[in-house]
Amino acid sequence: MYAAEGILMPTSSMPTSNSRYGAVAQLFHWATVLLVGAAYLLSPGGQEQRIYSAAMETTRAWHESMGLILFALVLLRVLWRLSTVTPEPAPMPAWMRTAAAAAHWGLYALLFAIPGTAIAGAWLEAHPLTVLGIGDIGPMLAPAHDFGTSLAYIHTILGNLILWLAGAHAAAALFHHYVLRDGTLRSMLPSWR
Repeated sequence: MYAAEGILMPTSSMPTSNSRYGAVAQLFHWATVLLVGAAYLLSPGGQEQRIYSAAMETTRAWHESMGLILFALVLLRVLWRLSTVTPEPAPMPAWMRTAAAAAHWGLYALLFAIPGTAIAGAWLEAHPLTVLGIGDIGPMLAPAHDFGTSLAYIHTILGNLILWLAGAHAAAALFHHYVLRDGTLRSMLPSWR
């Protein structure tokens, strides 16, 4: 066990060295990847009439549920990140370190903005959010349909943007692994020993 500010945590959840993320951080990372992909694939997409049609009800419910789970996971991930030490990054040029920081900040911003625009957009359009196993969460904002429609459109754009940015992030990790041959990618992969 490891005591961090009075909280006992198993040592397996902490970074195993100054070059690797711990198991909890890795779990948050890969669960985020899976949930972003699932929410994207389960997106009903299209106009409001299509999204809220009876034919799309199940797909929309899964999409909204995945999005809310993802939002909760990201909140927990940020709290974890603020309360634990991260490994030292591999040596790299300043421009590369700046690009990595910008990509990480961009991904976190999108992980908050995407569900934020979805929730606000739905409620402003006077639609409830559907959470599988719980039911509908009615609108908590006064209707402003046109603004809600604009936010729903922004949500779609941001949903596409996160895939591009996550793709660039993954490509950079692969570049670090196969070209630079440093430990950047390995720092976020589980140890298979």
